[in-house]
Amino acid sequence: MKRCEWATTELSIAYHDLEWGVPQHDDRTLLEMLILEGAQAGLSWETILKKRESYRAAFDNFDAGTMARYGKRQVKQLLADPGIVRNRLKVATAIQNAQAFLAVREEFGSFDAYIWRFVDGRPKQNAWRSLMELPAQTPESKAMSKDLLKRGFKFVGPTICYAFMQAVGMVNDHIVDCFRYNEVG
Repeated sequence: MKRCEWATTELSIAYHDLEWGVPQHDDRTLLEMLILEGAQAGLSWETILKKRESYRAAFDNFDAGTMARYGKRQVKQLLADPGIVRNRLKVATAIQNAQAFLAVREEFGSFDAYIWRFVDGRPKQNAWRSLMELPAQTPESKAMSKDLLKRGFKFVGPTICYAFMQAVGMVNDHIVDCFRYNEVG
């Protein structure tokens, strides 16, 4: 069974085979992935996958309403939690992004309705033959980044936005020989 070349460890294989590229429309899941992609900046995705359950526990299962109200006490607890990336800026960004997320949800009815507009509501089907062909960013991820930044989100550059789009199935970037390509497409 052939899969995308980046899936090489038990954790990354499970993530690849079950989640990556599957269209997500649940607001909580979308917030989780946006925050985790931002937390990954400068680190490996494997590092974030290893810390994912700790992130869920530390950030109240990515409940935006709860996260948006975090104060100094919660920030101090988060910065002391070895289960997450203890970077002050990334912790502050997660809280700020939860606040911005709530504003978007208020305006559009759901974050899902807002975010999927960047691909006209349906996944973009790519046909890459190797990982070397995958772009780091696209016009859609640049537009998403620009709009998210305008709305107060942080750690949402075009490359992070494209990784988010791949993760939540807004684009199918499984290579064409990967067994998941047709399943996801």
